[in-house]
Parts: sequence; structure tokens; C-alpha cells
Amino acid sequence: MSAYKQLISAFKGKSILVIGDVILDQHIHGSVSRISPEAPVPIVLQKGEPTFSPGGAANVASNLRSLGARVTLVGRIGHDEEGKIFLNALKKGGIATKGILKDPQVPTIIKTRIMAHHQQVLRLDREKVDERMSEKFLLKVKSFLQKTIKNYDAIILSDYGKGLLSKELIEFVCVLAHDNKKIVTVDPKVEHFSYYEGVTSITPNRKEAENAIRNIKITHTASHRLGLQSDSLRNLDDVKRAGEQLLKFLKLESLLITLGEEGMYVFEKGKKPSHIHTRAQEVFDVTGAGDTVIAVFTLALSAGASKYDAAELANYAAGVVVGKWGAVAVTRDELRNAVKTHGAA
Repeated sequence: MSAYKQLISAFKGKSILVIGDVILDQHIHGSVSRISPEAPVPIVLQKGEPTFSPGGAANVASNLRSLGARVTLVGRIGHDEEGKIFLNALKKGGIATKGILKDPQVPTIIKTRIMAHHQQVLRLDREKVDERMSEKFLLKVKSFLQKTIKNYDAIILSDYGKGLLSKELIEFVCVLAHDNKKIVTVDPKVEHFSYYEGVTSITPNRKEAENAIRNIKITHTASHRLGLQSDSLRNLDDVKRAGEQLLKFLKLESLLITLGEEGMYVFEKGKKPSHIHTRAQEVFDVTGAGDTVIAVFTLALSAGASKYDAAELANYAAGVVVGKWGAVAVTRDELRNAVKTHGAA
């Protein structure tokens, strides 16, 4: 059995904490046969009942669970029917819900996609972005983390910019993780890049890395002196230079920039950057690929993989999920098969 296959086997039983913005995804399916006489829009005739699935940070949790890990999700929902549906969906998926806390200040975030003939006709979002959490709610989250931090092998911060991962909470998690010697990885939101200083790794895509440099240059007067220059990543040389600068500026252990059809670039403190070529055979839908990448990357690190090997496995996993429609979780068997097919050592 290859080293990668041994790592995949070691995923089972690892305990991962996911903290982030949770979303309830609703899909309404139907067909279109005519245009509305009231406005130039299609009329969708609904077929069947709406379907629901946990999205946002919960999709990261679903990927981890599918790979055999024990998962606890920390997020906030509202006191509403959608929150109940979300909790039930997590329970069915085997994801621990003790960290899902209700906040009377916000509704459960729901994204409704209306589908006709396998195509999205419309998306309707309901959300209230509130980064000023009440002190009472913030204390609840902190208390839960303090009581349970020792139970986990690694922590993932899944930041969708919906308000849960405030500067105060991110700093609290980072200090708590450092004191307890826990791995911390981040799927980042552009506006929050400077909050992630000192974490184990962050996993932006090319666009997020570009926007992060642009944002840091605007908000940090010392950015030029510390090396952050061009925010246009037109080629791999630009990516390499920017990655090295971000790694140094944010004092990270490692940085993983995903590049779509060009694969990934891995940066590690004290090592030369490494380019990993894509493993995707066909690309149908990139939805949820970032969630899969951070789930596999973090799980591999918790199983003892090097940063490079963890990124390589994440690359295989991304190649699997982009070959499917929608945000889907990769399984251990699919990952093993991808490794076998491409002959990883």
C-alpha cells in the first residue's frame, strides 16, 4: 500500500472541529415551457418538494465526515424553521451539532436555487450579515471552544464573510489552538486575511490571493516595505512571488494557493515553493471544490502528512469533485481510486 493510501486509511477516527458560517441550501426543481406574460422571465413549474442540504462551512464538515473523520461544527442559526431543517440535515449526515448555537439576532442563512432542466434559473438568498455579535453570544462560542478544544486533532476556520468569524473570535481561536498545540487551517475571506496571522495554513484561490494583496496594501502602510507588491497574478511566476510575500507577511507555516486547471502552489516556511499539477480529467462544476481542498488538506496534516503530501492529496480530491455537478463530498474510496489511477507513491 502506498504512503498516500496509508494516509487515507489514517483519516478514519480523526476528530476535526469546523468553525464558520453555516448555510442551508435549498433546491427547487421544475421545468420551463413558457415565458411569463407579466415580465420577460421564464415560468418554472415546480416538480416535487424542495430538497435541503447543509452548505457553507457545513459542506466542509460533510467532506470530512465522508472521509471517515469525526466532525463537530460550530456555527450560528436563527430561531426558525430553517434552523430546525439545518440541524436535522446535520444529524442525518453524522455531524455533531453541539456547537451549533441559536442567535436571536439573525435568521438562518438560506440560499434557494431554482433549477429547470438541470440549469439554475434563479438564486434567492436570505441572510443578515452581522459582524457585531452580542457579547452574550460570543461568550457562548468561546465557552464551548474552551471546554472542547482538547478533543480535536485540528481546527478549520471556514470563512464565508457572514459574520461569525470576527477578528475577536479568530484571534481567540488562534491563541487557544496555539496553547493547545492544535493545527489551524483557514479557507479565507478577502477582507479578513490580516486576521489569520500565524495560523498553520490558509488555502485561497488565485482570485482571493489577488484581492487579499490588494486589501492588505490598502489597509497596511508597511505592506510595501514588507514585500507585498503586485496584486495581479497573471502567470505562475506572479503566483510564486505573491505566495512567498504572503507567507512572510502573515507569518504563516504554509500557504496553499489553488489555481483551477493549473493545479496548486504550495509555500512552506524555510522551503522552496512547489507547483502541483491538476489531477482533474474533466471539469463540470467547481462548486464546493475549495471546501474539499481544505477538508482533505487538514485531515492529511492531522494524520501526520507533510504539507506537500497533504496538498497533493487535496489536489487528487479536487480532481474528483470538479468532475461532478454541485457541491458534493469526496469519499475515501474515490480518493484511493484517484491516487491509484494517477500512480502516486
